Amino acid sequence: MPLVLGPATVLLIGIIASQSTRPEFISTSILIGGLLLALVAFSGLFAHVQKLFTVRVVSVILILIAFTLSPVILNLIFSPESAFSPLFNLSFAVLLCLGMFTANKLLKGVWKAAVVVCGILFGSVIHTLLQTGLAPASSASVPPIFGLFFEGLSFKLALDPGVLLSFLFCYLALSINDLGSIQSVGGLLNASSMEERVRKGVGITGIGNVIAGLFGVVGPVNFSFSPGLITATGCASRYSLLPAGIGLLFLSFFPAAVNFISSIPPVVIGSVLVYLMSAQIASGLLMLAERNAISGFNEGLVVGFPILIATMLAFIPSELLTTFPSVLRPIVGNGFVMGVIIVILLERLILKTES
Repeated sequence: MPLVLGPATVLLIGIIASQSTRPEFISTSILIGGLLLALVAFSGLFAHVQKLFTVRVVSVILILIAFTLSPVILNLIFSPESAFSPLFNLSFAVLLCLGMFTANKLLKGVWKAAVVVCGILFGSVIHTLLQTGLAPASSASVPPIFGLFFEGLSFKLALDPGVLLSFLFCYLALSINDLGSIQSVGGLLNASSMEERVRKGVGITGIGNVIAGLFGVVGPVNFSFSPGLITATGCASRYSLLPAGIGLLFLSFFPAAVNFISSIPPVVIGSVLVYLMSAQIASGLLMLAERNAISGFNEGLVVGFPILIATMLAFIPSELLTTFPSVLRPIVGNGFVMGVIIVILLERLILKTES
C-alpha cells in the first residue's frame, strides 16, 4: 500500500524514559518488541480487530492525525531558531499554503502531483532570499561528501526487564498507530483484502524494528499522514515508493546531501504539513458525508469526543506527563493512540448503534 514509512515517535518516549540506562538495553528492547510485533501480525491475530474499524472510526483516525500533529506544526512555524518575527512566520505559512491550494486547483496531471515538492522548493528559496543578511553566517563544519552509513556500528545486546516492559507498552501504542495508518489508507482507497494487507503490513513493521534494534536506531512505523499526502498529490500508486526508497538509500552514502536536505527552513516544513493535514481533514469529513456516517447526536459524539481528548493530550505539558506512571506514559501521553482507543470504545461499546 502507498504508506510512508519512517521513525516511530512513540518509541522516543521509551528512549527518553530509559536514557539513564545503557544503550544496549534500549536497542535490545526495540529488537524484542519488533520480533513480538511481527509474530503477532504474521500469526493472524490482528485480523480479529479488523471489525473494529468502521467508517466512523477510520474517519476519526484521519482527523485525529491532523489535530495531534498540531504541536509539531506549531513548533516548526514558530521555531525559536528563526531570524524572523512570529507574525512574519505565520504570514509566510498562510501565504505559502494558500499558494499551494491555488496550484492544486489549477494544475493538472503530474504538475498537480508535484505541488508539495514545488512548495518546498519555492518556499525554501523565497525564505532563504528574505533571510539573507538577517542571520549571522554559520560557522558549522561541512560534512564530507561521501561516507558509509554503517561505519563504526557494533552490535551489543543486553536485557533489562524494566526497560523491556516500558518498550512493550510503547509497542502497544505503535501497533495501534500502525494499524490505524493502514486502515485509514485502506478506507480512503476502498482497498480489498484488508485483513491480508494488515497482516503483512504490521508484520513488515515488526521486522523493520528488529533490524533497527540490531543497528541501534529508532524503529519504523507506517506514518499516519500518508492519507493526507495521497489526497494532496492525487497519487495512490505504491510503486512510487520504490524510486523514493532507492533514492533515500543512495543519499545515505552522502552526508553532505543529507545536510543540505536538513537545511530546509522549519517554517516551510510546517507550512507543507498544514497543507497536507488540511487535505487529510477534508478526506475524513468527506468520508463521513458520503457514507452518511453521522445521522444523530450519538454519532456526532463518537466523532467529536475523541478528537477533543486527543488534542488536549497532544498539548499536555511535559512536566505534567512526567507525573503519570512510567508504564502508562507511552499510551496516555500519545494523543493519537488515546483518540483511537476512545473512538473504538464509543463506537463498539458505550454508544454502540445498530449497523
